Amino acid sequence: MSPLWTADEIVAATGGTTSVAFEAHGVAFDSREVEAGHLFIAMKGEATDGHRFLDKAFAAGATGALVSESCAGPHVRVADTIAGLEALGRASRSRVQARIAGVTGSVGKTGCKEALANCLVRANAGPVHRSVKSYNNHTGVPLSLARMPREAAFGVFEMGMNHAGEIRALTAQVRPHVALVTTIAPAHIEHLGSLEAIADAKAEIFEGLEPGGTAIIPLEAPHSDRLIAAAQKHAGRIVTFGRSSEADVTVLETGQVADGTRLHVRLGKEELAFTLGLAGDHWIGNSLGVLAAVQALGGDLAAAGLALGDMQGLAGRGARHTITTPDNGSALLIDESYNANPASMQATLAVLSATLGDRRIAVLGEMRELGPTSDELHAELAAPVVQAGVSLAILVGNAMKPLADALAGHIETVHVTDAAEAGKALEKTLRNGDVILIKGSNAVGLGRIVTALSNGS
Repeated sequence: MSPLWTADEIVAATGGTTSVAFEAHGVAFDSREVEAGHLFIAMKGEATDGHRFLDKAFAAGATGALVSESCAGPHVRVADTIAGLEALGRASRSRVQARIAGVTGSVGKTGCKEALANCLVRANAGPVHRSVKSYNNHTGVPLSLARMPREAAFGVFEMGMNHAGEIRALTAQVRPHVALVTTIAPAHIEHLGSLEAIADAKAEIFEGLEPGGTAIIPLEAPHSDRLIAAAQKHAGRIVTFGRSSEADVTVLETGQVADGTRLHVRLGKEELAFTLGLAGDHWIGNSLGVLAAVQALGGDLAAAGLALGDMQGLAGRGARHTITTPDNGSALLIDESYNANPASMQATLAVLSATLGDRRIAVLGEMRELGPTSDELHAELAAPVVQAGVSLAILVGNAMKPLADALAGHIETVHVTDAAEAGKALEKTLRNGDVILIKGSNAVGLGRIVTALSNGS
């Protein structure tokens, strides 16, 4: 196998100086993720300095390091390792012949990124590279680019933001042939101020499109007209998707079957019938955007349909676990613990509503970065919670008080301050036949409850 990077290539990309020749077959900036043959990027952050972990990285098998300070092991030295990582990412993007997709949106970025990559893998048309986890920020995107094999046929990259201008910087590095926006919702509205501003920030992804590139836009999302107007300045082609018959990619027919949702969709002049394995009406919309991207990349739609049938929920994003209850029975746990905003909360509560069980329990953590609308947006979840048939709501965090007040007198509600208290409250009530939804902003830490109940499975 050819190396991912040689010391000479790292020097050419970054302008640094090398101590000795070496080869690397992977890249990491977290010493806990270093494996044999990796290049370790010693980055300086607000909380820590990667140079402190050089010995640990070399002990784990790193063959070289990118540093800005003295280093005893094989290394390339640069003035700034974050800038060096970005340079590696740009060099990686420049040397590949791969077709590249970029994915952003207020909700569903990681799921759509994974689904799109799986669709391309299923077609077996060449190596497919993707961002791992949710590496979608100013360090995660260049890291994902730097990890892309030179032989890749496709690359799928997720891009996220908290502030205006951040996606502009990321898409300039990714330079996608296809840019997909999943939807627009009030995530990070605390920093951006309005849905219009969120739409404009997400639309920055189109600025990085390669000449003649395709913009894929959710027609029924709020302010889709702003997305379309922005795309018209940069895209060679615009494809819309949604349930409306006016969308370029839309649903002709749906039906529930034992293993998922049966869909018959139209993609321009083509049609495709397939079974969607992932639960939830929101995944119907997601699948339309994914299929539009597959088609725009020149992928195999039939293989994509098979891949969407095989898709299962991701950890923190819909994974399902059968857990043992204190009465020696079993319960179903739906893990949506990674993130939350009003749109994703409502979509996931609808999934809970459609899930059979003796009793439905919702463990809901507060939604962060909602700004002055926080109280209103939390309280507005009361109707979806009641409509989902929730018997017990365990609400976590101070920002959940408006929802607790709104649910008073409607369903049993427990309001606690943190994940540890929520875990204890849940364990006291669990019994055979329960269905439990766990969802909240990642910083609330509800993933620890999932891990404890599922034993990490």
